[in-house]
Amino acid sequence: MSQQPARAAVIRDVARLAGVSHQTVSRVLNNHPSVREETRERVLRAVTQLNFRPNAMARGLAGRRSRVIGVVSFDTLLYGPAATLLGLERAARRAGYGVSIVALEQLDRAGVAEAVDRLAEQSVAGVVIIAPLMTAAAAVHSLPTGVPAVVVESDAGGDLPTVSVDQVAGARLAVEHLLALGHRTVWHLSGPQGWLEARDRVDGWRQALEAAGRPVPPVLPGDWSPRSGYEAGLRLAGQTEVTAVFCANDQQALGMLRALHERAVRVPEDISVVGFDDIPEAAFLSPPLTTVRQDFDEVGRRCLAALLDLFGGNGAAAPVRHPRVPPSLVVRASSGPPPPGR
Repeated sequence: MSQQPARAAVIRDVARLAGVSHQTVSRVLNNHPSVREETRERVLRAVTQLNFRPNAMARGLAGRRSRVIGVVSFDTLLYGPAATLLGLERAARRAGYGVSIVALEQLDRAGVAEAVDRLAEQSVAGVVIIAPLMTAAAAVHSLPTGVPAVVVESDAGGDLPTVSVDQVAGARLAVEHLLALGHRTVWHLSGPQGWLEARDRVDGWRQALEAAGRPVPPVLPGDWSPRSGYEAGLRLAGQTEVTAVFCANDQQALGMLRALHERAVRVPEDISVVGFDDIPEAAFLSPPLTTVRQDFDEVGRRCLAALLDLFGGNGAAAPVRHPRVPPSLVVRASSGPPPPGR
């Protein structure tokens, strides 16, 4: 029975064996003068012991112009991350770049660092990290020095350029639309805890209600899935004070429409429903769904523009700040005035 070849050593393996950080290994590989001689020798011994071949890594870290962009992504089965990835790939292709993707089950510090190591070994020109989780903030700050990197949907801040859709503004668009139709207040089915988009959509929903001087109902917890929308819809169907619901994504809205239909609650005559994302199926739901559209192609274009800024030498200066991508409201038949007498 043939034996599987051993995995090639990566910079993390060298750092672990030498007892230093991966940033220190990077400095040694790039002959940085601020490394102590004893530390340098320990790293080089680890490089030899592991038969680590740093040439490709060094080229990747130096950002010398390959025509491939690395992407670290998460849970591409969800519409938002998948659409972001597609928008980035389209923008890269138009600019003459290919894309190499590493998909992670968990966006934590170790996973992101190892993914960037793998991409750097391919001599990618730069890296885009799609980081919609709050736990990703620490991870994106632990990248090897010298890697041109842009972060999508993150509040990491610091020295990395960040590109994102204005989630707070999108939620406000949804709530203000429903209030303008005459609803006294708007209920909200949120996304899962730990997601930046979920947090920001709750903030925008609350801001819009408070700015209008309207009651703020308790948040209904959800998890992005149609099932969470369905279960919330069953709970709300019998509550006569509920006339409008803003769902944190369209899949939740889909489940809510199903539950309300089963309980003979008419949409929008009895309860209006608004979603978020404008998935391709939104226009074909029954009734067609009013929702907030995110421009993922524009996100991809701005990511590529930020990387090209770094390739041009701006990485040593202050990070290029790209304004948040504005969302838009798509009004369809699922929203209307509240029923008379409520």
